[in-house]
Amino acid sequence: MTNTAPGVHRLGLGLAAVGRPAYITLGREQDLAAARSVEDMRARCHALLDAAWDAGVRYVDTARSYGYAERFLGAWLAAHPGRREQLTVGSKWGYEYVGDWALDAEVHERKEHSLALFERQWPETLEALGGPPDAYLVHSVTPDSGALDDEPLLRALADLAGSGVRVGISTSGPAQGAVVDRASAGSTPFTAVQATWNLLERSVGPALARAHDDGWLVVVKEGVANGRLTAHGADPAVAELARLDGQTVDAFALGSALAQPFVDVVLSGAVTREQLAQNLAARLPATVPDGVVERPEAYWATRSALPWG
Repeated sequence: MTNTAPGVHRLGLGLAAVGRPAYITLGREQDLAAARSVEDMRARCHALLDAAWDAGVRYVDTARSYGYAERFLGAWLAAHPGRREQLTVGSKWGYEYVGDWALDAEVHERKEHSLALFERQWPETLEALGGPPDAYLVHSVTPDSGALDDEPLLRALADLAGSGVRVGISTSGPAQGAVVDRASAGSTPFTAVQATWNLLERSVGPALARAHDDGWLVVVKEGVANGRLTAHGADPAVAELARLDGQTVDAFALGSALAQPFVDVVLSGAVTREQLAQNLAARLPATVPDGVVERPEAYWATRSALPWG
């Protein structure tokens, strides 16, 4: 993996929050104000990619459902010849963006894990990025998605893996661990996973460790819990632990994820250069506290209640 090279940061840049005007994260109104036109968000995305590149970030994560994020990334890559070969680019299919660039859209994205959608979205990803990503994941696999039982889909994904693209899954919800274990069982095309692990929600950890031992690429998303582990929303107990460790809350949270031996990359979801710099200052904490962990069901219920901002 590119990210193991000397001088390359283990944090990656996730584009979920800068490819579309609305997203699920606390404090978004303060961070972005009203400047959310397509042109504004493209410029913001490119500025973050420039800053991340300069800081040694070499993993970039996007998805078909992240608004125009794949398109923004493809344009940035085209404007910087020679950088693509030094990057690891991951994207995801299985959701499509249907928000029509509206902040108050009734529905922002639609989930479908069918062979038909895969066959439609893969060419769209190729066109947007200007070529294939290094990893292509089924977006947000849950026990009820059906993706792990669809033999024609699995054969198509195996064909893609045979072409040299790393195929995997991303996960969400309280059953993440069971989904990862199931996806890695038997003959499988999957060798990568992107999962939610943070100080509040760690239930997927043992399954990620098993996948990592099997040679999977393990990427952690939502390390700051959609803003709940930042200055915008940190529990006072977490904020105090971060202060005692000499870090900002977000850096403390990301550093705690980096400290996990099964983790290859932890994604920053920064939307400003200042947030990115703060995230990139993360270091391994003296200790990773246990007392702030929530029950998975409670954590995901809280996340589901967060508004699109």
